[in-house]
Amino acid sequence: MPAEVIATVMVLQALEGLSDREAISALRRDIAWKVACGLRLDDEGFHPTVLVYWRARLRASDRPRRIFEAVRQVVEQTGVLKGRGRRVLDSTVLADAVATQDTVTQLVAAVRRVRRLVGQARAVELTAHDYDRPGKPDCAWDDSQATQALVSGLVNDALALLAAVADVELGDEQAEPVALLALVAGQDVEPGERSGSWRIAARVAKDRVVSTVDPQARHTRKTSAQRRDGYKAHIAAEPETGLVTECALTTAATVPDGPTGVGLLAEEEPGLEVLGDSAYGGGRLARPCAPPSMSRRSSRCRFAVRCRAGSPSTTSRSTGRPARSGARPATRPRSPRRAGPASPAGASAARCGSVAPAPKPVARSRSTRMRTSCAPPAAAL
Repeated sequence: MPAEVIATVMVLQALEGLSDREAISALRRDIAWKVACGLRLDDEGFHPTVLVYWRARLRASDRPRRIFEAVRQVVEQTGVLKGRGRRVLDSTVLADAVATQDTVTQLVAAVRRVRRLVGQARAVELTAHDYDRPGKPDCAWDDSQATQALVSGLVNDALALLAAVADVELGDEQAEPVALLALVAGQDVEPGERSGSWRIAARVAKDRVVSTVDPQARHTRKTSAQRRDGYKAHIAAEPETGLVTECALTTAATVPDGPTGVGLLAEEEPGLEVLGDSAYGGGRLARPCAPPSMSRRSSRCRFAVRCRAGSPSTTSRSTGRPARSGARPATRPRSPRRAGPASPAGASAARCGSVAPAPKPVARSRSTRMRTSCAPPAAAL
């Protein structure tokens, strides 16, 4: 299949927000797609996995952003963004296709991979499990002592492999699985009561690897109820035209949004007005993006946001939502209480060291939006 046809399908797929199967189905049925791709009306198209193959080739090439660069060049030549001095920053979590693995599964998979790629590792005698047999080890999982004995054996096998290849000169293909084995052998365990024993730690390691299939994927959440594993995609867009001016992909939990937002605005003109939620309004964004004399206004901002982001350069003014029509009748004032924080929000303000009145009981807003007028980020960088 010609590359220009694949590129056209990818662009149409992104514009309409279709999956690979849906895009190929549209290519087979939609006359407009066939005309755009230069295909005959009776052309059967191709298999959806062809798009996966070409995306992998594009990602591994010297210019993985060539499509984005070509579109941006057309935008600059037409001048469609000239005089538009507003940008919107936003992000979303991209779910990974791999399943979250437990500690035992990660250890067994990492040991198998090292034994397969490093010849010296196959000569090491391992006793905790038959790693040539597929599946998880046999264990009475409801017996805590049996589970701890299995974990201790797997960790000791991993340490024996790492000691055997410590002095071996490894290539890039071999060094990566060895480093991953060292990581998973220590991220979820802690020393047991006896010397040489290990047990599952009663904590979650920071920046924990959730799967050996995709070691860069991380656990994150958009809300307290939405837990997801994957990556985080960021965009900067012009709000009136909807054109994306810059994009970035980061790990889901370890890279803060503020510095990423600064990078998205690095090539913009001076005097830009930026709209974004509170995640982009941290101190590391406010300091390079706006001088201390410039203020920042936030609407529908809950009091807790002021507490989290409170600092001389990042403090935002909290305001309630506009009052609805047909306000409730005034109620009798309550009797004064003892001195101290009047509410959890007031207690949070006291811990932050800021003096502010407790917020009025207003309806909570699900989202916190921030408006920032900023100087050119490039000058600060």
